[in-house]
Amino acid sequence: MAEIKHTGEIVRKQGSTVYVKMTVNSACSECHARGVCGVDESKEKIVEVDCASAQDYNIGEKVEVALESGSMGAKSVVLAYVVPFFVLTAALIVAILLGAGEGMAVVVSLVCMAVYYLVLYMLRDRIKNKIKFKIIK
Repeated sequence: MAEIKHTGEIVRKQGSTVYVKMTVNSACSECHARGVCGVDESKEKIVEVDCASAQDYNIGEKVEVALESGSMGAKSVVLAYVVPFFVLTAALIVAILLGAGEGMAVVVSLVCMAVYYLVLYMLRDRIKNKIKFKIIK
């Protein structure tokens, strides 16, 4: 499996943690028609990278950041997109089978989604410790 890399700039250092600001582009950022369809999207993100050699990096320095192999990248996608899809679908089907009207079934599904994301938010520190980035100079 290929490593996913992004170029970024070091914006802060704190102890053994380096904070790297990256501009992450959507898949269609390279498309020649992106200006016409209006879907083009890019976001600035800051990632925390724990590294023993943090003192070797300078603020403003350009670096590449990669997700460490064996890290939780694929699981993150499942937690953020796949599981919520099934939670939403299952809640909708169960609510309809229990006799709720369509409107109430939608409300129940959205409440289930909110609960799912709340639980995910409460577990963010456990998840964060499993997702590791590395700096490639």
